[in-house]
Amino acid sequence: APDAPMIDPSKPPPMSAAGSAFAQLHQYLHTTRLLGSISSALYYDQNTVMPAAGAAWRGDQLALLAGQLHERQSSAEFGDLLAAAEAELGAELGAELGADAPPERRRNLELLRLELERQRSLDPQLVQALAKAQSRGNAIWQDARARNDFSAFAPALQELIVLRRQQASQLVSAEPMARSPWEILAQPFEPDISKTRLEELFAPLKAELPVLLEQVAAMANPQPAADLPEALQEQLCAELLDSWGYDPQRCQRSRSAHPFSCTLGPQDFRITTRVVPGQPLSAFLATAHEWGHSLYEQGLPRGDDHFFPWPLGEATSMGVHESQSLFWECRVARSQAFAERWHPRFQAGLGAGLGADPWGGARGFWRSLNPLAPGLIRVEADELSYCLHIVLRFELELALLEQDMPVEDLPQQWNQRMQELLGIQPQTDSEGCLQDIHWAEGLFGYFPSYALGHLISAQLAEAMETDLGGAGAIAGAIAAGQEERLRSWLAMGVWPLGRAVNGEELVRQVSGRPLSAEPFLQYLKFKLERLQAPA
Repeated sequence: APDAPMIDPSKPPPMSAAGSAFAQLHQYLHTTRLLGSISSALYYDQNTVMPAAGAAWRGDQLALLAGQLHERQSSAEFGDLLAAAEAELGAELGAELGADAPPERRRNLELLRLELERQRSLDPQLVQALAKAQSRGNAIWQDARARNDFSAFAPALQELIVLRRQQASQLVSAEPMARSPWEILAQPFEPDISKTRLEELFAPLKAELPVLLEQVAAMANPQPAADLPEALQEQLCAELLDSWGYDPQRCQRSRSAHPFSCTLGPQDFRITTRVVPGQPLSAFLATAHEWGHSLYEQGLPRGDDHFFPWPLGEATSMGVHESQSLFWECRVARSQAFAERWHPRFQAGLGAGLGADPWGGARGFWRSLNPLAPGLIRVEADELSYCLHIVLRFELELALLEQDMPVEDLPQQWNQRMQELLGIQPQTDSEGCLQDIHWAEGLFGYFPSYALGHLISAQLAEAMETDLGGAGAIAGAIAAGQEERLRSWLAMGVWPLGRAVNGEELVRQVSGRPLSAEPFLQYLKFKLERLQAPA
C-alpha cells in the first residue's frame, strides 16, 4: 500500500485560543478564499450561460475582484499576520521555521510565505490588466474560433504574451531558484517543474509514440453508422455520473464550449461537457474525464477549518489533477471490461435489437471507445497521439515566450510541427491553433500537465493493481461493477496528500520509484496488442 504521508493534511491544524495569530490568519485566509470563489463563480457563468454581450462588463467584474484578491494576498496586514503566525511557532521573521513546529503548520506557512512573496513582487496594475486581457481574450477567441479568423485573435494573444512576460520578470525576485520566464509561469500549475525535466520525460514519448502510430495506421477504426441522438447522449452521461457517486445536492453539470471542472465552494462542485456532432462518444468520455477531476476535488483534505483557507488542502499539481481525470476516462471508461458492461445500455438506448447493433457487439463498441488514429483536436485525441499534441503546444509556448517567434507565425508553425509529430495538418485554424481556450486566457505553462497526467496515471495504476491483487485487478473491479474499490484506493493513498508534496514526490511516495514514461508506454503497448488481436 502507499506509504503513509509524513504530514497528515486531512487533519486541520489545531487552533489555539480564538485570538491566536494562527486563528487570525485563518480568518483572513477564509475571506480571501471567499473572494476567489466569487471570481470562480463568475468564470463558470461566463463559460456556460452568460450572453456574449456581457463579456465587457464581466471583464470589469473579474478585474475588480482580481485587484482585490491581489491586494489581500500582498497586503501589509497579511504579511503581519503571517509573520505573527510564524513567530507563534517559535520562528524568527525571515528565518527557517523551527524543526519542532507541527509539520502541518510548518508546511502551510512555508507555502503561504512563498505565495506572499510572489504576490508582493507583482504590480497591482499588471494584475488588473491581466484579468481584463484574459476576459477580453476569452471573448475574442470564442468569436474568432467560430469564424476561423486567427487574425482577429492575434492582437489579443500578443497582448497576453507581453503581459505574461512582464509578470514573469516581476516574479523573478520571489523565486527560490533561477528559472526561465516559461518555468516561472508554469509554477502555479506544476510546482518545481523545469524545462529540462520535461524534456527528459517527453523524449521517450517523441521517440516511441510515432512508431506506435505507424503500427496502427492500417487498422480500421469502426464508428457507429449514425450519430447518437443528443438526448440519448445526455441520458447516458447522467447514468454514468449516477453510477460513480454524483450527488445533485453538491454537484452540477452544464454545457460549455470547452469541457472543464470547477469548485465553487466546500459543497459546490461543477463540471461542464459538450455534445460534438459526428463524435457520438465524445460527451460520454468528457463526462468521465471531468468527473475524475471533480472526484479529486471532493477528496482533497479540506474538512472543517482546513477546507478553503489552508494551502495543504489544495491539489498537489495540475499533473496530478489530470492523472485523476485520465484514470477515470482512459483506465476505466475506455477499458474493455467497461465496454462489455455498458454496451447493452448504449444498444438499448438506440432501441436496437439483435442484428441492429451499430458497433457489431461489445468488442466493436470497445474499439469505438478507443479510436487509434491521429486526430486534429486535442480533447478528442486517442491515447497514442494525445501526448504528442502536448509536446507541440509545449514547444510552441517556448517559441512564443522565450524565442521571439512572431504571433503571426503561429498558424504556419502549428501546421508544420503537427505534420512532423503526427503526420497530419488542419485545414482551418479553428481545428489548429485556435482550438484550445488556454492561450486565450494567457495560461502559458499549463499544457505539459496534461501529458504528465498520463504518465502519473499509469504509474499510480501500477501501484493500485499491486495493492488490489496484481495484474488484472483494475479490470476485474470494473467488470464486477466495483469501481468504488478503485475510488477508495485513490481516496486513501493519493487524494489526502494535497500540497504536502509536489507531483513527483507524490508519485515516488505512492509507487516507490521516480516518475517515468515507461509505465505509460508499456500500458499503451499492452492495450494496443489486445485491440489488434483477432476477436
